[in-house]
Amino acid sequence: MVGVRNRIAPYFWVTKPRIVELLLATAIPTLFLASDGFPSVVVTLAVVIGGSAAAASANTYNSVYDRDIDAVMHRTGSRPMASGSISVRAGVIQASVLGVISVLTLGLLTNWLAAFLGFLAITLYALAYTVLLKRSTPQNIVWGGAAGCMPVLIAWAAVTGTLGWTPLVLFAIVFFWTPAHYWPLAIKYRDDYAAAGIPMLPVVAPARVVTRNVALYSIAMAISSIVLIPIAPMGWVYTVGAVILGAWFIVISLGLVKLSHRDNAVYEDLQEPAMKAFHGSITYLALLFLLIGVSPFLP
Repeated sequence: MVGVRNRIAPYFWVTKPRIVELLLATAIPTLFLASDGFPSVVVTLAVVIGGSAAAASANTYNSVYDRDIDAVMHRTGSRPMASGSISVRAGVIQASVLGVISVLTLGLLTNWLAAFLGFLAITLYALAYTVLLKRSTPQNIVWGGAAGCMPVLIAWAAVTGTLGWTPLVLFAIVFFWTPAHYWPLAIKYRDDYAAAGIPMLPVVAPARVVTRNVALYSIAMAISSIVLIPIAPMGWVYTVGAVILGAWFIVISLGLVKLSHRDNAVYEDLQEPAMKAFHGSITYLALLFLLIGVSPFLP
């Protein structure tokens, strides 16, 4: 039994389940907002299964293509593709099967707009980000991160069959959140990215530039969360919560800016506060979308 579990485990971990969980944390509350209450069981299951399969497919393609640089980096050296636990052929087959499951689940159980958006999410992450952007531009996570914004569009389309201003604002929140979330992590693992030849912003730019960009994206993210209030529209609980959460995270990001402007400040001085910002960004997104999910049930 242990041997079987050990053989199966790499196929699970190659999908990067923690990222899948984070994406579902934005998709599921969007279902409630789009339904103005409880979504149907069928639509909910379709989005959870189809959305998870789409994310798992994209992540597996990413792991296959990035196996060379993952093997160089300490943070990712033990990943299944990098360590050779899974063959390239098996990885491609798994990614492709998951992609087909995603599109068919969303298309047959909800609608083909949601299915197309699922396919687009896979394409954006596996091709646009992984192949075209990640190794070529410091803005890789900005534009490639658009794939991580797709779950809110998929969930909204699955319920309504259309798109509109509300899902686009939700998209904007996640879009601006992504660099503010990822660049602090890249500060921590700057040497890893440099060794792998990946031009993440902290590798090619001074600390002051990176922290300033984190702060600017944090401000844009917070503004987007406020724009949602008249668009959706949202109630007073969300309004108060969004203002407090946005102000809290902006203070964190401005703290990074302040530290980077100290005399003789170097990236090593920023690693601990950068990781606090990284974990804080996860807390911010989880709480904000929790407020979004419960808002249809509140006055």
